[in-house]
Amino acid sequence: ALSLPLLAVLAQRGSGLRVPNGQLRLWLLAGLFFALDLAVWHQSIRLTSVANATLLANLAPIFVVLFGWWLFGERVKARFLIGLVVALAGCVVLMSRSGAGVPASLAGDALGVLTAVFYAGYILAVTRARRHSGVIGLMFWTTAISAFLLLPLALWVDGAQFWPQSLRGWLLLLGLAWSSQVAGQGLIAYAMAYLPAAFSSVSLLIQPVAAALFAVCLLGESLGPLQITAAITVLAGILWCRLSMLRS
Repeated sequence: ALSLPLLAVLAQRGSGLRVPNGQLRLWLLAGLFFALDLAVWHQSIRLTSVANATLLANLAPIFVVLFGWWLFGERVKARFLIGLVVALAGCVVLMSRSGAGVPASLAGDALGVLTAVFYAGYILAVTRARRHSGVIGLMFWTTAISAFLLLPLALWVDGAQFWPQSLRGWLLLLGLAWSSQVAGQGLIAYAMAYLPAAFSSVSLLIQPVAAALFAVCLLGESLGPLQITAAITVLAGILWCRLSMLRS
């Protein structure tokens, strides 16, 4: 919700806040799926390891491909599927060491898979909405819808701990809102106007790679040869998917 004022200012300077004709349903679906994605994923983190929750949430490309084929009749060539499998294999290896020794809950793991389903729905909805919608207006309304849906749940779950208790807490929250939501999700939505949903979802598998690198730089964690190889494997799978599309 803290990202909404900045998005509103940007929208007034750019494409505005008006919903294009025929796009309301897609914008509502995008906001709903994003809210469900966040709610279910955070509950998954509570019940299982962070590594498992993150890994299972990154299964979204599989559901994007399946839903695209089932709902819209989109064809996926074998070369693309090879790259998808390679990227997912690297993702599994990258996260496996982080989750070593942490007992996982079956319910938490199941919620992690459900997170991937909802995020796949969000990707498909945003990809189709971006064909006729500006990125800032789309981001404003999907964020507003998500915030509206998540507010009662957040108040119910967190209660008195809902609001930051210090200036540092507020600054951290604002930083997350504007970097992760406005910049991060905004760039994703922008790119989806120019890339197929299947490739966009596969390219997001770079998230575990980035998380590992940030852990090294910010938390002092170390990367072993296996993790470095896994990161390279993820990037290779993404590159393979992109090359397979260029040859189509």
